[in-house]
Amino acid sequence: MKLLARYVLWEFLVPLFYCLTGLVSIYVLFELSGSFSRMVEAKFPAGQIVLYFCGYLAPYFHYLAPAALMLATLYTMWMFCRHSEIVAMRASGIGFLSIARPLVAVSIVFALFVAYVNEVFVPRHAQWAAQAKAERFEAGRISRADNIVLRNAESCRTWNVDTLGDFRGTILKGVRVTVDRPGGARKATISAERAEYLDGEWWFFETSVQHHDSTGRETATPTPELDAVKTRCFSGFDEKPGDFLMQNRPWKFNSTRDRIRYIETHPGLTQEKKNDLTYDLWAQIMSPFACIIITLFAIPAGIASGRQSVFRGILGALAMYFAFYGTTIGCMIVAKNNWCNPVLAAILPDVVFLALGIRAFFKQR
Repeated sequence: MKLLARYVLWEFLVPLFYCLTGLVSIYVLFELSGSFSRMVEAKFPAGQIVLYFCGYLAPYFHYLAPAALMLATLYTMWMFCRHSEIVAMRASGIGFLSIARPLVAVSIVFALFVAYVNEVFVPRHAQWAAQAKAERFEAGRISRADNIVLRNAESCRTWNVDTLGDFRGTILKGVRVTVDRPGGARKATISAERAEYLDGEWWFFETSVQHHDSTGRETATPTPELDAVKTRCFSGFDEKPGDFLMQNRPWKFNSTRDRIRYIETHPGLTQEKKNDLTYDLWAQIMSPFACIIITLFAIPAGIASGRQSVFRGILGALAMYFAFYGTTIGCMIVAKNNWCNPVLAAILPDVVFLALGIRAFFKQR
């Protein structure tokens, strides 16, 4: 890395650290004021307190990261212009792209990190944080997710699960699976004390099977030797552990993969509901790009604040920031009222403001 790039990067990372820390601290202090006494009463471990706040903040990080990037970019470019450093760099033959490249590179890294938080961290820990707060931080009750009902309409199966045995959904306790015929009559009922997802297949332990005839009445088993086996593998059951997690998990905590699978495995969704879920899916896919978009239009706004007026640059950046999220909210309302294609509504704000950011960026160049 060239000396100039290291200098610009350092001058940018320091205010970025302070801005991100400040924004996160506001959320933490606000939540801590209402939850601290409960944590003390429940003797919540320090490590789990840190994990709780990470899980609590994770769903909001795709808003915090762009805001921190915008503030840090404005400050960095304002300081460069105030001390005439950009003039000196340009006079030395250094291109504008070379000056701005470290800032754009950091915004890309942040976009990738936001994607990781949305796809990996939020599904694993945001639900846990919500459960911890709902159970008043009593550690023994946090992991419970009771009375799960999963209907697989395509395969005519309904699962009733008393309790999840782990956070991955690979262990189910108190399992009862009813298998129906295409016409709706009961075909079989499978009960087990425990089910585990091992090597891509469901294994049932302490299993009992009850068969039904074409009218739904109980009948003798046609395979007595097989049904006498207490530990069985049901390789034909194509439900995934994530399917059970989604049943008790708020939709906003699901990853993109979980959302796609939910839409694919629920063919009975109404068109209105499907459009609603499709918009949420694509909005989550597009959310990391806000880091790059906001950084692109904050760079010229920061230069304007140094050359012309501080308030002009800051107000311009804030106007673009709120216009971007205002347009996003407007498109969300349009999509959820079925007035527009949900995919187009989710992508349109990012495309429009990316074009505006690129135009402002190269115009400043």
